[in-house]
Amino acid sequence: MTEGSIPQARYSMLSALPSGWVGEILDEELVASPRPTAAQTRAAFMLGVELGEQLDRRRGGSGRWCFLRAPELHLGQDMLVPDVAGWRRERVAAPPDPDVPFLTVAPDWVCEVLAPTTAALDRTRKLPLYARAGVSHVWLVDPVARTLEVYQRVKRGWLLTGSYESDSVVRAEPFPSSSLELASLWLPEGADTPALLAAVP
Repeated sequence: MTEGSIPQARYSMLSALPSGWVGEILDEELVASPRPTAAQTRAAFMLGVELGEQLDRRRGGSGRWCFLRAPELHLGQDMLVPDVAGWRRERVAAPPDPDVPFLTVAPDWVCEVLAPTTAALDRTRKLPLYARAGVSHVWLVDPVARTLEVYQRVKRGWLLTGSYESDSVVRAEPFPSSSLELASLWLPEGADTPALLAAVP
């Protein structure tokens, strides 16, 4: 599978998007979304840290998984950019080509971090495409509602297998042996937030 699998005219339009927008190609349609908010970025980053420390060998974990933040995935004629993606190590034993800016192997797990502007897109457009590409597990994280939804692919689409909120400690597929402190994904509330984001002089 190569970049040629995606309509070249649409792929070329990605470079014309205004700064601050993320482009994807869904069912041959170019779709642009605003860059993630601070709450989304925090959730995606901390999720990668929490799982990586336990499961990615680069962080001293078990080495059973490889995680990437916002990878560009070319899956057939679709180009998707999940917030976080993970592959079982046995499926990606060889490192990806460092000169190719995208991946063509479907992840085993993806996480989309929802925002009011992208939630409908993630749920109604991207979930069916992940299923079609063979992704087995999807997590949807909502940093505003402070929730996590866990989905597993079945014959008819996606089955919700778990729902968690606030400061729950989560053990969920496809990482049942790992614990995730959900509270670590959220921006601090109240007066601590400006201090966290303050620029360093």
